[in-house]
Amino acid sequence: MAKSNIHFNISERKILLRCFDLISVLLVLYFVGRIFHFDYFTISNQNWTWVFVLLLYLSVFGSIFELYDLQKSSKLERISFGIIMTGSVTVLFYLLTPFYTPVLPGNRLQILYFYFAILLALFIWRFAYITFIASPRFHKKVLIIGEGSMIENIVDAFNETDPNYKIVAFVNCEASQEMSHIKLDGITEYQPKDIEDIINKEGISEVVVASYNSETITSETYVTLIKLLEAGFPINEYTNVYEEMTERVPVQFVGKDFYKYFPFSRNNKNKLYLFFRRVFDLILASCGLLIGVCLLPIVLVGNLLANRGPLFYTQERVGKNGKLFKIIKYRTMIKNAETTKAIWATKDDRRITPFGKFMRHTRLDEFPQFLNVLKGEMSFIGPRPEREVFVKELSKELPFYETRHIVKPGLTGWAQVKTRYASSVDDSLLKLQYDLYYIKHRGFFLDIIILVKTMSTVIFLRGQ
Repeated sequence: MAKSNIHFNISERKILLRCFDLISVLLVLYFVGRIFHFDYFTISNQNWTWVFVLLLYLSVFGSIFELYDLQKSSKLERISFGIIMTGSVTVLFYLLTPFYTPVLPGNRLQILYFYFAILLALFIWRFAYITFIASPRFHKKVLIIGEGSMIENIVDAFNETDPNYKIVAFVNCEASQEMSHIKLDGITEYQPKDIEDIINKEGISEVVVASYNSETITSETYVTLIKLLEAGFPINEYTNVYEEMTERVPVQFVGKDFYKYFPFSRNNKNKLYLFFRRVFDLILASCGLLIGVCLLPIVLVGNLLANRGPLFYTQERVGKNGKLFKIIKYRTMIKNAETTKAIWATKDDRRITPFGKFMRHTRLDEFPQFLNVLKGEMSFIGPRPEREVFVKELSKELPFYETRHIVKPGLTGWAQVKTRYASSVDDSLLKLQYDLYYIKHRGFFLDIIILVKTMSTVIFLRGQ
């Protein structure tokens, strides 16, 4: 069997990006200190807190400004804004952190050295990453074995998630089906008898079996896969690869053996986790309401001038275990926005007022929902609560849709920070995949990631 090319998995590349961001900054600061007699920031045993705080800020703000998004990281023009914002905010917070960072220097030129050294380090490393690591020589070449009807959806899903994951060949596993002559850029269709030859010829690193019905895999293909497995060649099932790469559960490809794909997180029943979650909700809701009171004058003036109508808006939504509750929001649409039936809200919905659009983008309209969190009807993190009429409609169209209701709905959540507002059945399917991923992997670590991504959503005004 031919030797496969060197490649990095998604998790490995994210770790690589984060580690070398930190290492490159420390290296450049060290050399700047040696060359320019820069002494504001020095690395020593006595000053370890200076280093720790700097690395902590870089890591946190790098996540907020999306430095570890693999799609953006593959192009310098797309990641440049994130680098500048990360460097700027990190330096600002570092200078304003007392006790744990150096005293402000008398020579303010030292601050400029510090700032530009961080930017230079990040840009040098990211240029190196794009030139070498994100180049075709490190692409992971994959062979897909599955039904012809699924290949296009599979290719699209993988291309959107990881630019370094390249499907280069496809084998139709249906015994009764002739060559379907699939025409996709860079992908060639082969017969099952050619599997081993393809692996040697193309330098394949992994085989992914993407068969909705395992009975369609022919005995010839089965024997070949067993032989490859016994030789230590990586063979993975499509739904597992899909979930790992996209961070969502592919419910549209789950069949009668659905129970294999839903070993939901034990934290859903973990009383200690749920206790701390509730304490966390109460603290955040109290803080959120205090901030909301401070911002209330702005909302009142905006509502008076641009909305001209009631300030608050209540609507029945479906909560945990299907229980209905009234959600509280600032009104962002015109009065009587729905006269006959429930209508999906769309991205550029004409019913949204100018000030309502501003509140949605900044998430100001969500602040009254902290009352729902205090009352225990919602959590800070969870699936978005939907209207009963839409829940009934979507439950008929989408498998496992009601599963969203085994946890409390949330102000923010995995689906909310990963994709746009749902305005159709297809959008709801995408959000359902993310919601099920959250329920399946729910825990403190994922909650922290959602909090960080929520800050990115607010900063970049991505609210809808």
